[in-house]
Amino acid sequence: MSTLPAEALPAGVKAARVQGAEEAAPLAPPARLLPSLAAVYRAQLSRARVARIPLLFVATFQSIGIMIMMRGVVDGGSEARAVVAGSTVLVVAFVALNLLAQYFGRLRADGGLDHYATLPVPPAAVVLGAAGAYASFTVPGTLVTAVTGAVLFGLPLGHLWLLAAVVPLSGAALSGLGAALGLLAPRQELATLLGQLGMSAALLLGVLPAERMPEPIAWARDLLPSTYGVEALARAFDPRPDWAAVALDLAVCGVVGVLSLALATWAYRRAAVR
Repeated sequence: MSTLPAEALPAGVKAARVQGAEEAAPLAPPARLLPSLAAVYRAQLSRARVARIPLLFVATFQSIGIMIMMRGVVDGGSEARAVVAGSTVLVVAFVALNLLAQYFGRLRADGGLDHYATLPVPPAAVVLGAAGAYASFTVPGTLVTAVTGAVLFGLPLGHLWLLAAVVPLSGAALSGLGAALGLLAPRQELATLLGQLGMSAALLLGVLPAERMPEPIAWARDLLPSTYGVEALARAFDPRPDWAAVALDLAVCGVVGVLSLALATWAYRRAAVR
């Protein structure tokens, strides 16, 4: 069946055809960040709930065991505050850094990034949603670890509400780093290794009191994203916290979190196009 040329069509039909073409031209608007972030967060939370809860118990018991061992070495004072704060943030490092590096490494190796690439979801929503879901699992473990450590070392509990700021800020910094390690690693096994090394660094540099570290190790400690969360929480166990120093530590931790999540978003875009 032949189609009449546009010149042979009546004016009204020609106008209707042009109008229909103009109406069909625009594409659907891209998904907004916040609704996409909420959808990815809920999906990741429901998917990881069964598998990650046992690992969260492992992370919590690991941190409590470290504090019990350190109890025979550290009596109290600033060293006790550092041990309890470092052990508490270690729970966040185990889940947000170690497990997230393994997750994104496996996702890249299995072709799971191709699935997310077909969805109308901004890359930042994928990274932030997964990071937020993994960091959410750390909340019960950090609370249990902090309370247990405070009782064990005789520290005050009055300022533990600061966990409401320390956990999300440290979780953001460590989640971004873990996601970037998993996405940038060329092989899944290397992503797992990097995640384990990152958690080991959080253990050695975060739990051990800074006063007992050699100066070069102390410099490396300053480069660890979770250090500033540890410092802020350690000050909260002081009967009279230096709130200006706490605010500064949390601000630095927040800035590092934004930078690490931006790095993870860039790494996701880089891995998704390959």
